[in-house]
Amino acid sequence: MADLRALVLTVARGLADHPDDVRLEETETPDERVLELSMAQDDLGRMIGREGRVIKALRTLVSVAAAKAGETRRVDVALED
Repeated sequence: MADLRALVLTVARGLADHPDDVRLEETETPDERVLELSMAQDDLGRMIGREGRVIKALRTLVSVAAAKAGETRRVDVALED
C-alpha cells in the first residue's frame, strides 16, 4: 500500500510552503489503517482548508484509492499538530 502513502505525501507536499517538513506515519489495526500527517505549523491551515474542505477531499481521495486497490480496512488521514 505504498501507493496510498505516495498519494498523501504528493498532495501534502504540493500544498505546503515547507515541503521538506511533511512527514507521514502509519498506524494499523485489524479494522483500520490511519495515515498520520504532520507538517509545519504554517502549513496546517492550508492543508485543512476553508471549513475543512481540503482535508475532507484528501480523505475522500484516499478512501477511493484504497477501495480501488482492494484494501478491505477503513483508511483515514489524520493531521497532527
